Amino acid sequence: MTKSINNENEQWRESSFKALIPFIVFVFFYFGFSIATRDFSKVPMTVAFIISSAVALILNHKERLNKKIEIFALGMGNKDIMIMCLVFILAGAFTATARAVGGVDSAVLIAQHFIPVHFLVSGLFVIAALISVSIGTSCGTIAALTPIAVTLSQTFGFNPAVVIGATVGGAMFGDNISLISDTTIASTRTQNVDMRDKMLYSLRIVIVPALICVVLYMLPIFSSVPAIDINTTVNLDSYIKILPYMFLLIFGIAGVNVMFLLLFGTILNTIIGIHYGVFDIFGSFTCIGDGTVSMANTLVVAMLAGGLLRMVRYNGGITYIIKETQHLITNKKLCEFGICILVGIINLFTANNTVAIITAGPIAKELSQTYGVNPKRTASLLDTTSCFVQGLIPYGAQILIATSLSATIGLSSFSIMKGLFYPLIMGCGLAVSVATAKK
Repeated sequence: MTKSINNENEQWRESSFKALIPFIVFVFFYFGFSIATRDFSKVPMTVAFIISSAVALILNHKERLNKKIEIFALGMGNKDIMIMCLVFILAGAFTATARAVGGVDSAVLIAQHFIPVHFLVSGLFVIAALISVSIGTSCGTIAALTPIAVTLSQTFGFNPAVVIGATVGGAMFGDNISLISDTTIASTRTQNVDMRDKMLYSLRIVIVPALICVVLYMLPIFSSVPAIDINTTVNLDSYIKILPYMFLLIFGIAGVNVMFLLLFGTILNTIIGIHYGVFDIFGSFTCIGDGTVSMANTLVVAMLAGGLLRMVRYNGGITYIIKETQHLITNKKLCEFGICILVGIINLFTANNTVAIITAGPIAKELSQTYGVNPKRTASLLDTTSCFVQGLIPYGAQILIATSLSATIGLSSFSIMKGLFYPLIMGCGLAVSVATAKK
């Protein structure tokens, strides 16, 4: 007898490996064809998700198709997915208007004026980290800074994958330790610990990897530029045009909601654009509309991923992962590794670190109590591991946003990941932390 499907966090069916088949199909279809053709742009991610979603609907033939479609639709409309989609939409509007009024070019000009060229890539990593800490979302930060990163790469001849990788990495570092991040809230609530304590535990793991990344991005191989003569004169107009970005940073530090920041930032861009005659009010509407539509591919992937996760959970796939992971744990150290593996695998399949933490959190709490792991440590492991895995999957929200906003220079998800060093280095730091922890 199946249970109610109204509770978002409820597991409905018994453990079943068969429920994971859609994810296996996704991996073989997307990665298989991409590797075979040596071109990861050959198979659009939307197509891969449609195929795997169809497989999910075919499974469990005893269930009525109408009911399975209803469950899939509920997953697509999950509140976390919809909030993420709203961020995507507002981010598209903000970046389109900022680019139109010259805010991106002005930010690049000011950065060039005050920051030595060879430190620009590292500077982007640090700025992304600061903004992400302030507003509590890596997605919003990446949406705001990627256009600037693209322009920097085109202006100075930097490797675009490295510049955008630095931006994404910095945003993920900040998101991981932010007190107002969704992942911080989810991990601390599931373990009943204070957010500040969790942040301090996380810093012990991630601060060294972050500093290593800052140094790496300063190396000549990543930051060398040709000898070019560019006018670095900064006038009052340039400062006015970056006001929306300053607004984003200052009020983000004050803890203002990121969706409000992006919306109000778009309004500021519109006012600035009309003032300078870039467009009239109707032209601004067109610009905003084009910006939101530009995120359509990302929205489709996010919703299909939400529907697919719901079906997998309904059929017992997530229960199977949790059950099998528990069998490997026999002591405190293995408990910590087990918690990392548990949330990592769920994150790998769901492509949503908040959902992964919420799903793995209760069982992680039970394991921690059994083997004596400090709950503050557990919360940190949940958040840090999910951040690590999120940076390794080409279908994660952060990579998808960066890919969408760098479409003008033709970067694929895998191209960006070649310049995204932070998650890998952070993963090494996480492994060392767990391996050297006291028993």
